[in-house]
Amino acid sequence: MKRFDEDTLEHIVKQVLQKKHIHGAVFHVSSGDGRKSLSGAAGDMDVESSYYIASINKMMVSAVTLKLIEEGRLHFTDALEKYMEPAHLKGLHVLGGKDHSKDIRVVHLLSNTSGLPCYFEDQPLEGNSVIKDLEAGMDQSWPLEKVIERVKTMKPHFSPGEGNRAKYIDTNHQLLNLVIEKVLDKPVKEVLNQLFSDLEMHRTYVCEDAQDTSYIYPYYKNEKRNISKFITSTQNDVISTAKDQMIFLKAFFNGYFYPRDKIEDLKKWNPIFFPFQYGIGIQKFYMPRILSPLKAVPDMIGHCGSTGSVAFYVPEADLYITGTTNQQANPSAAFQTLIKIVHSVI
Repeated sequence: MKRFDEDTLEHIVKQVLQKKHIHGAVFHVSSGDGRKSLSGAAGDMDVESSYYIASINKMMVSAVTLKLIEEGRLHFTDALEKYMEPAHLKGLHVLGGKDHSKDIRVVHLLSNTSGLPCYFEDQPLEGNSVIKDLEAGMDQSWPLEKVIERVKTMKPHFSPGEGNRAKYIDTNHQLLNLVIEKVLDKPVKEVLNQLFSDLEMHRTYVCEDAQDTSYIYPYYKNEKRNISKFITSTQNDVISTAKDQMIFLKAFFNGYFYPRDKIEDLKKWNPIFFPFQYGIGIQKFYMPRILSPLKAVPDMIGHCGSTGSVAFYVPEADLYITGTTNQQANPSAAFQTLIKIVHSVI
């Protein structure tokens, strides 16, 4: 590992403020052995800032699911119908005139291979997608019942587990909420909050209070977006810090949820959208050498969110990186920063 200190990290993080629409950023970097642990922040964020982690919550929901699988309380091959009311399940996945809803397995939800419509990003029959409304400042609640209703009006992308097809679909992890709740007989928000307590992630919680102003709201271009109605309705959207995210990330890859020697089994990668692939509960950021001819970019495994939030492990360097650029309109800035950090270390 090259000489990499807090001044270097601070310099890299301050540089991201020059990117379009970036108003603040925070990153935490730690070596696998914990001997090096550094934080850097700039703009309207500091190293202790709380922020909305966006889709990194999917990795947390997946972690809980994988733990239940390892404990034998749940199985990859379990059908969704085992955990879902028949009336809710019927018509959830209708493609080519056939209802494939009973073919959906837990592994399909974990790996984004269910083919279900995405209630969040797909275009509905009428009006805008949920994400377009949120970007426009139209905040609204989306409880699971409403998600199910919306999905039943939309066309699926492919049949469950079809070939090597995958599509990044928010619906999958909302349905995993149901699975977890059925197995543990308690709300998923309680399960997640207990997890955070067990890991001593004292600044991390499922957002339940629409009046909560203790975290820095995500930006869309030059405006902060208060999306409290949305994130308090999902039961699994999380507020955290870069340091707390590091605790979770290290716990995941060191076997707290799923045995360390089985992590390789989760790396069954399918392309979702460049430059990402999806495995079982985890995401991979990769960069072909042709796009980085001067210096290779090593694979990074973990998860990211649409607001520029990141939580990745870099196996080649035994390095962990968490943080955010807190900007919905320019998520690529976070990955440019990730690459700079990694290239400064190896």
